[in-house]
Amino acid sequence: MTEMLRVLIVDDHSAIRAGVRSVLESAGDMTVVGEAATADAVLPLVERRRPNVITMDINLGNGDSGMVAIRDVLAAHPDIGIMIFTAFGERQMLTEGLDSGARGFLVKDASPDEIVRAVRAIAAGGAYVDPSLSAELVRGRGSERLVGLSDREREILGLLAEGVPSGDIAKRLFLSTETVRTHVRNAMRKLDADTRTQAVAMAIRERLIT
Repeated sequence: MTEMLRVLIVDDHSAIRAGVRSVLESAGDMTVVGEAATADAVLPLVERRRPNVITMDINLGNGDSGMVAIRDVLAAHPDIGIMIFTAFGERQMLTEGLDSGARGFLVKDASPDEIVRAVRAIAAGGAYVDPSLSAELVRGRGSERLVGLSDREREILGLLAEGVPSGDIAKRLFLSTETVRTHVRNAMRKLDADTRTQAVAMAIRERLIT
């Protein structure tokens, strides 16, 4: 029997938490192990419930920031995948989220299928970037660099965007895991990307991957 993906939902609106819970638990391979409405409630819940993925609102109301919770969680549990799930497309917030170590970015008007797909991708070790946010995440980066990407680098970025872990990419492409990592590092360097998530965002923006 396949182990269920464990998801923690962080949002200050109870209706949104209920909606996301319904979407995820109807997928059949996920269970919501907890909900939080404030940043300071997140880490204690993580310690008790041990989620694989956290869906995280950026603005939790009353000046409370989801960015604080992201940093606290990843400092203690760097393997947990965090998806920023936000109604905001404001560049500074999204860039801060990218710098914080979040591996996914999705807007709240995403379809149920896309929410499930994003959580699965992040749980598998990949990155997920809503195409509507990709331009905001990489604005100011020079797109002329993209012509230097090799076919293999594009292929690997595409698989990362699908949520395929590096080890599985290596098996699928008959490469060593270190070779896959080298291709990712090379792609990040060519794109002037600070993280693999940002590299994926740039490739989506330029329609190198879908």
